[in-house]
This record gives sequence, C-alpha cells and structure tokens, in this order.
Amino acid sequence: MIDRDALTGLVLAGGQGRRMGGRDKGLEAFAGRPLACHALAPLQGRVAEVLINANRHLDAYAPLADRVVPDAEAGYQGPLMGIYSGLRAATTDWVVVVPCDSPALPDDLVARLIAGRGEAEIAVAHDGERLHPVVALVRRDLVDDLGRALAEGERKIDRWYARHDWRAVDMSDCPAAFANLNTDDDKRRLEEEVSRP
Repeated sequence: MIDRDALTGLVLAGGQGRRMGGRDKGLEAFAGRPLACHALAPLQGRVAEVLINANRHLDAYAPLADRVVPDAEAGYQGPLMGIYSGLRAATTDWVVVVPCDSPALPDDLVARLIAGRGEAEIAVAHDGERLHPVVALVRRDLVDDLGRALAEGERKIDRWYARHDWRAVDMSDCPAAFANLNTDDDKRRLEEEVSRP
C-alpha cells in the first residue's frame, strides 16, 4: 500500500482551451463551482499535498490548492509537460494526476489506482473501452527520464508510459466518470447529467 503521506495530487489545468474559445477550462463554472474544484474533490483528504498545474490566472487558482505550478518550459507544450512540472514540484514518492476537465471522477479514484498498480511504476485508469492517460498514478523518481523524453521531443503520454513498467487499472464499472469537457456543448450536457436526481 501507499499511504497518504507518500502521495501528491496534481490537477492538470495548463492548456490553452482552444476548443472552448481559448478560455481557461479549469476556471469555467460547472454546477456552480470552477471545474478545477470538481477535479480536486477525489484528491482532497487522500493526498499529502494538492498541486494545480496552470499557465495563466495563477492568482485565481492559488486559493484552490496548496501550490500552483506553471509548466517548467513556456509555450503550452501539452499535458506531458504538465506532468513533468508536477513531478518536479512534488516532494512525495508518488503523484496522482487528474485533468481539470473531468468533473465526475470517482471518489475512490486514488484508492483504486493504488490497489490496481501492483508493482508497476505507473497505473493508468481504463474505463473498459479506452485508457485515460491523464488519470494516473506515477512514481516521482521517473521525473529525470521524462525530462529527457521531453528534451528529445516526445509529447505523447502513452509513448512515454510505454518506456516504463505500467499497468491499466480497470474502472469499467464507472465509464461515465471519465467524461471530459472540451466544448460548451459537452459542458451543457454534463451539467444536465449531474443535476438529474
């Protein structure tokens, strides 16, 4: 088992939000709260520290987490750079990564990633049909290898995972929990779903 003190939570909110007109997705209102707050929910109380990876509106994110961590390199280089930046900033042995735009992640996400990891260095959520590479448990000491991969031009998360001992974690009992919000239509649809009694 991995206990709470060995875990850092990382919410990825560093993207450009191109499909939402360039708006900062993590700060978009969803069911009355910023999207990032919904992403934080399964982490709070289950990790030693919560980080938000963001590249703008840092002051707006600051009250939501223990620390806000911008990308280590400028230029909106994608979620793999966000993971790298979080691994660099973390002080624990493990980092739980979640995206800011998945507001319905299961409350027991952290426990399930830990239980499903076995002895692997990386555990990745699988909804029964596909992997969700930005919902993962990653060993922090992989940070140097990730830095090298980024320096070589790698930007695909799954290709970097494939360099290591990783395991898919079965979460096929709750596939809807991994719905993410990329457009205003997605936002409206998901808000309707979560507001249903």
